[in-house]
Amino acid sequence: MTQHHENYHLLNLIGYGLAKFDMVFVNHFGFETKQAFFEYCIEINLAETVGVVKNRQDLFDPFFENNRKGWWQKGDAYLHRKEFIEATFKQETLDAGKFAELVKLYLESDLSIIAPKESVIPPILRSKFRQLQETGQEAELFFMNNYQQIDFLKNGELEDARLFGDGYDFQIGIGKHFFLAEIKGIRGTKGSIRFTENEHTKAIEFRNNYVLIVVNNLEKSPKMEIIRNPTMKLTFSPKTLKTQQLFFQSKVLDWANL
Repeated sequence: MTQHHENYHLLNLIGYGLAKFDMVFVNHFGFETKQAFFEYCIEINLAETVGVVKNRQDLFDPFFENNRKGWWQKGDAYLHRKEFIEATFKQETLDAGKFAELVKLYLESDLSIIAPKESVIPPILRSKFRQLQETGQEAELFFMNNYQQIDFLKNGELEDARLFGDGYDFQIGIGKHFFLAEIKGIRGTKGSIRFTENEHTKAIEFRNNYVLIVVNNLEKSPKMEIIRNPTMKLTFSPKTLKTQQLFFQSKVLDWANL
């Protein structure tokens, strides 16, 4: 399996920012030229050479009208990365300034670097930053955009059930029939997946109507593995995870007369 650069995710975000926003993105870091920005990336040990950063821009260039062809030979190989970034940061808020702040958060988190031209980062942007780091979110988006490539689901109507927390992520209706889909993501091509007790119960209850979709190889070229009736086809070992949640409770108040 190809070994990715240790700063793979951060380089992808920088490549996206350069391809979409060009010099406006660079200016938000306090630089007047791309060369100066590239050299800054080397100075903070984000990349070894200017070419590493520029190549990341080349991968995203074909998706934008910026008069640069980039690595058009790669086709849609990086399309899923672009779609995930844009789904997390809705189009109405995905401007150069906020995207630059996102990259600064990565620099702070991954490299302990405080970027030049500091600014106040809103709490909601930090929340979106944490969401962007979650494998499950990326896998779910990939499934939503590609589930119709699965033969027995291709004519189905997708309904999002993630907020219900009822043991599955999506229901796909096909006529009078339905399937429940649980989505798991794996960065590479090898790894284990974990079912919650609720997910495991639902998988047993709905059997052949319950479908596990493992989106693997998210780092490079995502692929969906489809397993119907997963509790019959895979071996799951029970594990106990002990958690303790701290909460704060107010005293009893008369809310109508505060």
